[in-house]
Amino acid sequence: MTDDTNRAAEVLKDHRASIDRLDAILVYTLGERFKHTQAVGRLKAEHALPPSDPTREATQIARLTNLADQADLDPEFAKKFLNFIIQEVIHHHEQHQS
Repeated sequence: MTDDTNRAAEVLKDHRASIDRLDAILVYTLGERFKHTQAVGRLKAEHALPPSDPTREATQIARLTNLADQADLDPEFAKKFLNFIIQEVIHHHEQHQS
C-alpha cells in the first residue's frame, strides 16, 4: 500500500469509530427518551387523556425541523424520523390504555 492509501485507511477507520460512538449515543438517547414517553403514557392512561397530542406533535416537528436546519441535517429526514418516533410513542400510549 502507498502512504496515501495507508492514510486513507486510517482516516476511514477514525470516521467509522466516530460513527460507532454516535450510533451508541443515539441508541442510548432513544432508550432514555422512550423511558420518559412510557411514563407519559402511563400518566395519560391513569387520567384518561388521549394517547396523541396533535398540538404538541406539530410544535415538536417545527422545533426539530429548525434544529435540523441549524445542524445541516435534511429537515425532511428529521420530520420523517420524528414522525416515526411519534407513531411508536402513540402506539405505546395506546397499549397503556387497553
